[in-house]
Amino acid sequence: MIIVGICGASGSGKSTLAKRIQDSLSCSCTIIGQDCYYHDFSNLPFEERVHLNYDEPSIFDYDEILKDLDELSSGKPITKKGYDYANHMRADTNDLIYPPDVLILEGIHMFHDPRILDRMSLKVYMHVDIDICLLRRVRRDMKSRGRTIDSITDQYLATVKPMYERYIQNYIKLADFAIMRGGKNPQAIDCISAYLTTKVLAEAFEKKQTNASEFPV
Repeated sequence: MIIVGICGASGSGKSTLAKRIQDSLSCSCTIIGQDCYYHDFSNLPFEERVHLNYDEPSIFDYDEILKDLDELSSGKPITKKGYDYANHMRADTNDLIYPPDVLILEGIHMFHDPRILDRMSLKVYMHVDIDICLLRRVRRDMKSRGRTIDSITDQYLATVKPMYERYIQNYIKLADFAIMRGGKNPQAIDCISAYLTTKVLAEAFEKKQTNASEFPV
């Protein structure tokens, strides 16, 4: 299983790029968003959950991500994780995710944990102007997450921008390359797709050779 990491600011186009890459591949490809791995704060009242800093690195359960990666890498399925943005709660399901040829991990702090970073064959950073990211975030949160412009603005000033400046903008140093203009960059998608197709074929050939040596005719 080949693991791709996509990191960048909220609204930079990570999910869009991941979906475009998935659509460009002829092999099996699964996308997992880091937002599905927030720590479970269901024990806290809603009023307290609303005011948690959802943009700091420690808000995510990296051990759980790593555990699921271990399961998939060993050929075992995992249960699909989820998150309810309106109520700020985990929304996991019993649906199964089976090991794909390519696994794409995307999130604002996907490069934070070195254990997960080491599993990635390719690390991509979305290098998009932070003002553009804000505009995209406003449209997304109002349309699909039921947020008001006031709540989006308050969160942006309180946590999103400070965490970007402190952590996220520095992840570019860990990337193999950066993508400009967001997730609809066709040249970047073509390059990544070609690279992954080659890796999948090479991995399949290596596995076939290994099996042949273990079970000679």
